[in-house]
Amino acid sequence: MTARGGAIGWIGAVAFAVLASVPASAQAPAPAPASAAARVGYVDMKRLLDNAPQVVAGRSRLQREFAPRDAALKADEERLTELRKKQERDGALLGKDDADRLKREIDALDRSVRRTREELRNELKTRSDQELDRSWQEINNAVVEYAREQGYDLIVPSPVVYANPRVDITDAVLERLRRAAGARTP
Repeated sequence: MTARGGAIGWIGAVAFAVLASVPASAQAPAPAPASAAARVGYVDMKRLLDNAPQVVAGRSRLQREFAPRDAALKADEERLTELRKKQERDGALLGKDDADRLKREIDALDRSVRRTREELRNELKTRSDQELDRSWQEINNAVVEYAREQGYDLIVPSPVVYANPRVDITDAVLERLRRAAGARTP
């Protein structure tokens, strides 16, 4: 026997001894009975996130929450546009002091609008993520509950290459979410 063959034989013997000492139940999961076919379903998560009443309600809350600040930003943007038009229209007619004062006012308002727009965008993103996280958990729980109740072994979320419409449970989960949202509404 060569040195290489001896080493392989020794490693094989150790591996066999280790495997033989592990209980059979830990080596591999028990196969499912041959007669039991796995039940697989598909759920279109994008459609749930677009249409679930919990998500729609979250969007409405955000719209109400940010509407006053958005309106104020739009008013500042309109004021800035008017000042720029005035500068173009009357700039040559204004005295140096008035022209400088108008330019400073435009620059200050422009900086303020940019800063406000960025702050609003960041805060809206943060709040949108919070609302989506809350809705996502509820949607995910509804999918799992439905799958368990209906005896599914596996639910595949979108995107998938192909799913036969008969395994699509999206409408059933969406209906469950609508009932849950209706139960909470006074």
